[in-house]
Amino acid sequence: MKLVKIVILLLIASTAIPAQSWHQMLSGAYDDYRESTITDRRFKHRDIEPLIAKTATHPEFMVKTLGTSVQGRPIYLVRAGHGPHTVLMWSQMHGNESTATMALMDLFNFLLVDDAFNNIRKTIFDNLTIYMIPMLNPDGAEQFTRRNAYDIDINRDALRLSSPEARILKGARDSLQPEYGFNLHDQNRYTSVGISGKTATISFLAPAFDWDKSVNDVRRRSLQLIVTLNNMLQQYLPGQVAKYDDTFEPRAFGDNIQKWGTSTILIECGGQPGDLEKQLIRKMNFLLFLTAFESISSGNHLKNNTDDYFRKIPENAHYLHELIIRNGTCETPYGPVILDIGFAMNERDNAEATRFSQSAYISDLGDLSTYSAYEELNAAGYTILSGLLYIPNAQELKSHRIDERELLKQGYLWLPLSLKSEFPEVRTMQWTSADAFKPATISLGQNPGLILIHGGVLAGTVINGTWAKIE
Repeated sequence: MKLVKIVILLLIASTAIPAQSWHQMLSGAYDDYRESTITDRRFKHRDIEPLIAKTATHPEFMVKTLGTSVQGRPIYLVRAGHGPHTVLMWSQMHGNESTATMALMDLFNFLLVDDAFNNIRKTIFDNLTIYMIPMLNPDGAEQFTRRNAYDIDINRDALRLSSPEARILKGARDSLQPEYGFNLHDQNRYTSVGISGKTATISFLAPAFDWDKSVNDVRRRSLQLIVTLNNMLQQYLPGQVAKYDDTFEPRAFGDNIQKWGTSTILIECGGQPGDLEKQLIRKMNFLLFLTAFESISSGNHLKNNTDDYFRKIPENAHYLHELIIRNGTCETPYGPVILDIGFAMNERDNAEATRFSQSAYISDLGDLSTYSAYEELNAAGYTILSGLLYIPNAQELKSHRIDERELLKQGYLWLPLSLKSEFPEVRTMQWTSADAFKPATISLGQNPGLILIHGGVLAGTVINGTWAKIE
C-alpha cells in the first residue's frame, strides 16, 4: 500500500495534472476516505455530530452552530479553506434525501488527512472557502421523511421563511454571499434518462431565476460548471446523467439563491441497479464535489459552451419500473388478455426509521413497450395467474406433505400461516393469515402474488414484485 501511494504521489506531484488523471486516482483511493460508521441511508443527526466535531481540530476547518431545528437539534456550518472563491453547500433539506450527507462525511475525511493528495488539498484550501451545512433538516432525518417537524417542505419556504431551517439557510446565504451554491438532493429511483431505458443516477439543474428562464452571468456559470461535472460523470455512468426541467419555481431555494446572485447547481441522486442504499452514488457525489472544487479553483469551466448543457444532457423522465413482465397472458374475470405488468416498490419504515421493508404494487398495465425496468421478463406464451389460498386436506395434514408444484400449477400460492409448522418442507408457496386473506387482483395499486406457467410447466412466481424462477 505504501508503494502504491508513493507512485500516486509521483504521478500527481507535477504542476499540471489533467483533471481526468486525478479524479480517476481519487476514485481508486476512495475507500480510504469513506466514512465507515455510515453504511446506509437511514442515519441520524446524532450519527454525524461527532464526525462534524472532529473537523474542528484541523487548522483549515471551523465549525459553528447556525441555529436549531423546530425540535431543537443544532444545525451546523462547517468551513474549510481560506481562498477567495466562496462555495456554500447544503444537504438533506429533505430529511429522507441523505446521499449527499454521506458524501460530505467522506469529503471531511479526505480533507482532514495528510497523504499523497496533499497538492489537491492545498489547491482547495488556498483557492476556496467552502461552507457546508450537512443535514439542514435533522428533524426530518430523524423520521426519514421529506418535510420538517412543522410538516413544511423547506424547499418551498424560501420566501415566507416560516420554518427555522429556512431562515437559517437564507441567513447563511445572505451573510456569506457565496459565489457558488450546491443544493444537494435525492430523486425517485424510477427517474429515467428520457426514454433511454437507463436510470437517471445523477441529475443536474442550473435553476432558472425567472419565468422566462433567462441566462445571466450568474446562471451561465452554473451551466458551465455542470458541463464539466457531466463530462467527468460520463466516464463512470455513461448515459446515466440527466437534467431537471428548468421551469421557474418562485418558492424554491435553488431558484431564489440563483436569483440572489449565487451560481447554483442542483444535484439529484437517483437510482442505480444493485445500489439500493446508494453507496456507489455516494462515491459519485464525492468525486463530483472534488471535481467542482478543482474547476472553480482553476476557472476551467468558464470556457465551456452552455449549449452543451441544453443539448448534450437529456431531460429527466419517468419511464422506469422495478419489474416489467412483458407479453404475458393474464387470466382475469373477463377472460384472458395479453398485457405487460409493471411493478414498483414502496418503502415502509419501522417505528424508529432505522430499517425498512419493501412493499410492491402494480404501477402500470397494458403496453409498456416504451418503458424499462430494473428487471424484465419476457413472458410471451406464459399464463399468469393471481395466487389463491389453499387449505390442506386431512390426508395432507396427516402426512405433513403437499405437492407444491401441482398446487402452484392450479393457481394456489398461499398457505395458512397457522399451519407453517405442519409443512416444514414447503419452499415456494407463501404463508399468510387465512382469516385476513383476500386474493389480490391484477390491477393498478394491487400487490398480487403471481404464478407463471409456460407450456403446462411451472416457470416461476412473482412475490412482492420479485420474480423467482422455478427450476
